[in-house]
Amino acid sequence: QVQLVESGGGLVQPGGSLRLSCAASGGTGTFETYAMGWFRQAPGKEREFVAVSSGSGERTDYSDSVNGRFTISRDNDKNTLYLQMNYLKPEDTAVYYCVSTRWTYLYTLPFSYRTPSDYPNWGQGTQVTVSS
Repeated sequence: QVQLVESGGGLVQPGGSLRLSCAASGGTGTFETYAMGWFRQAPGKEREFVAVSSGSGERTDYSDSVNGRFTISRDNDKNTLYLQMNYLKPEDTAVYYCVSTRWTYLYTLPFSYRTPSDYPNWGQGTQVTVSS
């Protein structure tokens, strides 16, 4: 059973920065054998893909809405995923979820990774609020 625990959310002013962390434990195989990502859900909206990382961390992808402002990274020695969020906007306000799926091709992304059903493992989420 994979466990994902997010931290680092909070209240920040527009234009500010936050870094989210996701600590992973359990499951089959090592941390690097999981493609990891972030989704978010704003009030009244569906869950939205934010970013994804291959097991090695060398391949990443982002939604158009965050590309150029957010950076996903991972430390495989610490079993931890990160999301550095810069130039935050009020529309970034949401609960952010860490997700994972077993994918042993460490240098590629899964064939499908932008929909919630692509990920069997979810954290409980951390609230990010961007407001002045």
